[in-house]
Amino acid sequence: MKAETPNSSQGKGRYEAGPEADTPELPHLAEYAVDAWQRSILYADVMRLRGNQYQTHLAERVPNVLNFPSEVVMSGKDLPRPVNYWLVRIVPPHDKPADQMKRPFVVIDPRAGHGPGIGGFKVDSEIGVVIDAGHPCYFIGFLPDPIEGQTIEDVMLAEAAFLEKVIELHPCPEGKPAVIGNCQAGWQILMTAAMRPELFGPIIVAGAPLSYWAGWRGRDPMRYTAGLLGGSWLTAMTSDMGAGRFDGAWLVQNFENLNPANTLWNKQHHLYANIDTEAPRYLDFEKYWGGYVYLNDVEMQYIVDNLFIGNRLSIAELRTSDGSRIDLRNIRSPIVVFCSYGDNITPPPQALGWITDLYGDDEDVLTHDQTIIYATHDSVGHLGIFVSGAVSRKEHHKFTTNIDLIDVLPAGIYRATIAEPAQKNGAVPLDNFELSIEPADVARVRDIVQPDPESDRRFKAVAQLSKINLGLYRQFLQPWVRHTFTPQAAQWLQAMHPLRLSYEWWSDQNPLSSHIADTATKVRKQRVAIDDDNPFLQMQEIGSQAITQALDQWRDARDSAYERAFEWIYDSPWMRTITGQTGSDEPAYTGPCTAPDHDALIQQKITELRTEIAEGGALEAGIRALIYIHRFCSSIDERRANLLLELHQPDCHRGFDMASFRDTVRRQANIMRLDEKAAIASLPQLLARDDPARIRQIADGVARIRDFGPLSTAEESSLSQMLGIFDHAVTSHALKLP
Repeated sequence: MKAETPNSSQGKGRYEAGPEADTPELPHLAEYAVDAWQRSILYADVMRLRGNQYQTHLAERVPNVLNFPSEVVMSGKDLPRPVNYWLVRIVPPHDKPADQMKRPFVVIDPRAGHGPGIGGFKVDSEIGVVIDAGHPCYFIGFLPDPIEGQTIEDVMLAEAAFLEKVIELHPCPEGKPAVIGNCQAGWQILMTAAMRPELFGPIIVAGAPLSYWAGWRGRDPMRYTAGLLGGSWLTAMTSDMGAGRFDGAWLVQNFENLNPANTLWNKQHHLYANIDTEAPRYLDFEKYWGGYVYLNDVEMQYIVDNLFIGNRLSIAELRTSDGSRIDLRNIRSPIVVFCSYGDNITPPPQALGWITDLYGDDEDVLTHDQTIIYATHDSVGHLGIFVSGAVSRKEHHKFTTNIDLIDVLPAGIYRATIAEPAQKNGAVPLDNFELSIEPADVARVRDIVQPDPESDRRFKAVAQLSKINLGLYRQFLQPWVRHTFTPQAAQWLQAMHPLRLSYEWWSDQNPLSSHIADTATKVRKQRVAIDDDNPFLQMQEIGSQAITQALDQWRDARDSAYERAFEWIYDSPWMRTITGQTGSDEPAYTGPCTAPDHDALIQQKITELRTEIAEGGALEAGIRALIYIHRFCSSIDERRANLLLELHQPDCHRGFDMASFRDTVRRQANIMRLDEKAAIASLPQLLARDDPARIRQIADGVARIRDFGPLSTAEESSLSQMLGIFDHAVTSHALKLP
């Protein structure tokens, strides 16, 4: 056997080929180096374009990010109490004209640091869905600068005036305008609806916080901020440093602080890693994200004191300037609450907690004749609730196309789910998604919210401490701050905000930018992207993931520390003493008061319903029959539920508008709840008042329930029972003929 030597072929591979063995990595490194250099140049150029876009956007007369043409209908500046809001009509494309017989939609964007337009940011948006469905569409937006002295109440009055104008332009039979309020606009429009309920059709609030003390322990750290800062005195000082205006950039900064991994790394790295395709999407979003707006000091102080810290909206403690109470229980239109488990700005407890704050049980909901439908998403983030194209194509599309069904739902709490249809027979939705409505209750909502009385006591202490600190600030510091920060000083301070500087410093106004722009043009002509299997590119992504993980761990540790500090401070005996919480078991909230005549009104309604059991005709009988059949269903899909609307087709009941039909459905549902046995027993009396053709027409509509899948044994038995009553009524009519 030949001995191995350093000069043998095997030995050469082992001893002499070291440098050559490394050679294959050198091309990969060279490719990566060139690619990284090109990406860096292109990234810098996109950031230059971002700066240019920011300056151009701010120079617009009415900065917004609407992606649809529009025409101004009303300006809030012309109202008796002027505001910086405006109402526009969205001009639909020629191939998608609006059906003027359909109810209009009004979309309202949040004024929470950013400018307006995100509800119509792209084709797949809330506005885009409304246009596709053929509804007239309006949009309420705002200017960057508020009118001096404008208040939250002034904005509510403006929104009411805008809705009055929309109703004037669309006296359609399908009902009052449907209103979509995103985030901050959600709670504000519900306040307006509580004061002027007659102006509203169904209301959809997406990602709107309404119960500000609510949240899950170990999550939702944003609610602790005010307590750790000592209350709203800092809000007042920030407004004073802005010469009477609160800079919305600080609100955006708070949002960004919630997710440092995305703010400090992921968003920019995603652009860098996908620089060849990501620039347009990135710039579109940054146009919105960098469009900072202002609020008046009185507006921001009202929001922080009464909502964020005081939590007074969800317990009906707010009052208008004339003393009227803002009580969400006054809203007569269906309220659709859309929230997400992936939202750390408006988590489900804050979106739904107002229900458990206002209502002790289901009977309480029914006696206030309120319809609440809630829908939850498993993962989408806060902005995604009203920005995501996938959410618009699914959830918002189904809400829009089923808006008339939502409008006629009887009083109660419901859960809406949207999924692929379980079966394909019958009238399957064209988009392959189906809305299902299932009865829910206060207890089920409470399981989501998980109210914590001990936590509420802490937040009540925060509210008390905030009043003390705000009073001290106004007495000792405010005069000095207001004297120091002139309008010129405030303007300089606003310009120096870190978020604004991140846009301002790098644009065509920077002398170095022209070199980057020229180089980027050359790079695009010679761009050669490397393969995904490049080992150095893979190491880059591994490093990026490590950075993200580290920042996430730091965020979790920070949030946990915030929570522990908050609980330690506000559980301490000295804090309880300062804030007047002398008894450890003293509840923070005892429930909202009701009108003194509420019980008397309920008894009056019950008496009226009993007298109406034997009143009505074939339509009322058909509605009762469908309710009777569906009493065994745990949920009802949109195809079955829309049978109610089919009973109200123009050729079935001419001259009967949607408002009257909605009232009829709700009254028949209440009659069935009150005395189901008597309501069914009186069907022959109702049918005796209509002609045989009408009875057959309604019976055929009821029988169509079989078109949407097999019925359970109980449902089939109930259907046969109802059809038997209808057939007997037709026969009885025939026997009466001479």
